[in-house]
Amino acid sequence: MKVTIKEVAKEANVSPSTVSRVISDSSQISEETKERVRDAIKRLKYKPNAIARSLANRKSRILGVVLPNEAQDLITNTFFIQAMKGMSKYAQNKRYYITYAFSEDEKAELEYINNFITSNLVDGICLLRARTDDRSIKYLKETQFPFVVIGRPEESENLLWVDNDNFQATYNLVNELVKKGHKCISFLGAKKEWNVTKDRFKGFKVACEINGISIQDKNFVIMDDFNEQEGINGTIKLLENITPTAIIAEDDVLAFGILKVLNERKIKNIDVVGFNNSPLAELQIPPLSSVDINSEELGYHATKILIDFLENDYTSINHYIIDTKLVKRESFK
Repeated sequence: MKVTIKEVAKEANVSPSTVSRVISDSSQISEETKERVRDAIKRLKYKPNAIARSLANRKSRILGVVLPNEAQDLITNTFFIQAMKGMSKYAQNKRYYITYAFSEDEKAELEYINNFITSNLVDGICLLRARTDDRSIKYLKETQFPFVVIGRPEESENLLWVDNDNFQATYNLVNELVKKGHKCISFLGAKKEWNVTKDRFKGFKVACEINGISIQDKNFVIMDDFNEQEGINGTIKLLENITPTAIIAEDDVLAFGILKVLNERKIKNIDVVGFNNSPLAELQIPPLSSVDINSEELGYHATKILIDFLENDYTSINHYIIDTKLVKRESFK
């Protein structure tokens, strides 16, 4: 039979409200009383009800995470599962819970956000991408509900966000390719409305221009979605107009499609580099070189900055930039 808070109170010779305050670690309760109540909780193996406690405290200690449609393929697109791992790691340390929702599109995303807010069962929300004219970010700002974004928002002032320096990472990658002698480099991306796509493409374009490499429309393709099939389709489209010596894929899942086409056509003189350093990258033929964006760190610091804000209601740091590192394998030595 489930132990109640009243039974704990009786065992510790205190009121039920005192037990509730001890569970919430109230500073108004003496250490001696806290110790007595905690001993009673341990003896009776009492497990506090998180929802009931949240209603009493007006805090749920639950964070709502809204995942885009691309996250549903967690096996292939491991960025999201790595980011969620980092989120859970920090949240557990701070005794927070996380609830996840998958959104098919922007409309569904807004519905989930609205449900999270009106349910009063989440203290804050985490978005796993930022797009042009982002309605979700706009809505959260208008409602003044605490949230953090993994990705650079268009207007980042007074917002909590975590990201890589995607411009610099791609810029550095182009320089690495140029050092190896590449003079015809292509870019394959997706989701033109996402800010990460804009930043990585801009880094590619600027680095090429500085290195005297002419960039025309035939040098790049921006697809609709991040998946292997779009990588295949984009590669076929690229090769219809140009034969590059290297291709930068904005994401590993696109790079998997690139390698598939090159293998089928027995093309071996094109270097390929992706982003995210997925665990599946080293299983490709040839093993895929990739820029490690430290997905777990992105998730960890996104949760950290949001919980810091919730705990203090103020933070002098409103964003983190997470380092990247090129991991070289056989697709680009």
